[in-house]
Amino acid sequence: MASGSIARTAATGDGGMIPELLAWSSSMEDDVGLAREDILGSAAHATMLGETGLISREDAKLLREELLGLYAQAEKSVLALPSGEEDVHMAIESLLTDKLGDVGKRLHTARSRNDQVSTALRLHVRTRRARLVVLAAELVLSLVERARAEKDLILPAYTHRQRAQPVSGAFLIAAWSTGILRATKRLADVDVSECPLGAGACSGSSLGIDRTLTAKLLGFPGGPTKNALDTVGDRDFSLDYTYACTRILLALSRLATDIIDYSTSEFRFVKLGDAISAGSSMMPQKKNPDIFELVRSKASFGVGNVVQLMTLVRGLHAGYSRDLQDDRRATLGTGPIVGGALGAVMLAFPHVKFDKVACLRAVSDGSTQATDLAEALVRQGMPFRDAYKAVGKLVSAATDANRTLISLTEAEAKTFHPAFNEAALRALDPVRAVAAKESIGGTGAASVEGQLLALEAEATILRELHTTDTLRAVAERIADYPN
Repeated sequence: MASGSIARTAATGDGGMIPELLAWSSSMEDDVGLAREDILGSAAHATMLGETGLISREDAKLLREELLGLYAQAEKSVLALPSGEEDVHMAIESLLTDKLGDVGKRLHTARSRNDQVSTALRLHVRTRRARLVVLAAELVLSLVERARAEKDLILPAYTHRQRAQPVSGAFLIAAWSTGILRATKRLADVDVSECPLGAGACSGSSLGIDRTLTAKLLGFPGGPTKNALDTVGDRDFSLDYTYACTRILLALSRLATDIIDYSTSEFRFVKLGDAISAGSSMMPQKKNPDIFELVRSKASFGVGNVVQLMTLVRGLHAGYSRDLQDDRRATLGTGPIVGGALGAVMLAFPHVKFDKVACLRAVSDGSTQATDLAEALVRQGMPFRDAYKAVGKLVSAATDANRTLISLTEAEAKTFHPAFNEAALRALDPVRAVAAKESIGGTGAASVEGQLLALEAEATILRELHTTDTLRAVAERIADYPN
């Protein structure tokens, strides 16, 4: 333990904790990833203490300069923290006490680890959220570009995993992109706008602190949190963040499952490039969609983290409990999983090639255009249910005769209903069927282009809004504060 160690010693009572229990109860392994956030929170706090006269301006300046030096080391991954402390927060304070003596001991004036931890976590969520939103927005933009390249591709859409109706490749990719963007917007909306610093252990401080200043320095636009007791026990932002991240993973898993299925010999809709495929260790003919299978598997970690956090906070009383120490692994661990999955899809998707002939063949027998034929009869004035029954009889007859629907002649079709004329039967052409669906949200070319333009616009806005929300900007603001 470092000479300036304050875990279970001078700060919390002489004698110290049983070493084995201290080691077991330490969160250092999990929350060391909060070092940069904790340092900046401390730097803002020290600045505020100096501004309000709770410590001298000279001491505040020493603390701030030393903390910003530690931040620079953490940015370069060369920060060495002392061992033997309960958590990263006490370890950083121990470093300052070793270096600055009594000046270091002044840093904890008017704050508790309870509000300190909450501040660091919110800074982490805010920063990681910004990076993930940008990554997800960039993936959506790349998918939009690919969708435009696949506008002439025709393949079946599926309901109940049965061939349903023909759609364009652009429409399919737009569907994947819409799910990813919706989840990304949920992540962007996670509320970390208020600053916990100054809430103290549970009831605020009797000292003349300026919580508004620390909120401003740390870039919290909502100002200080409203209730100290709620603040220190609140992990709603972690739950919201982890859930929103998991929503992105779930959206990616849907895309991944389609690619996995489409690459099988049963579908043969896509071919995977060698750059993203792994072979079997035993079967030389295999080319496996490992990357997309792993993208799909990552959603299980996100779901697990959401459940862990929900059960962690279940039944806790108002205020802080040590249980909340175990929020770190889920909160800090989810972001890298999402970032990795987004990056994997971004790298792999350009190596997914659609087989246009195989895709079109899957909708060329006319069966997936049965609804289009019924709608053609509706356009002639027939009630839909009557049209549905007429087409149903035609489909059954073709199936019984081992014929494709599209192979039936006009004369053969008219034996089932006189409305089956040449104009109606043209609806069985899959290209016509796709082109005809120009309703909002449909697979027609103009409708899909409208969808892509909307995706492009929203993704661009999200990307631009979240590029400046960084820890480095916080560090610069604190460094530039005039005191």
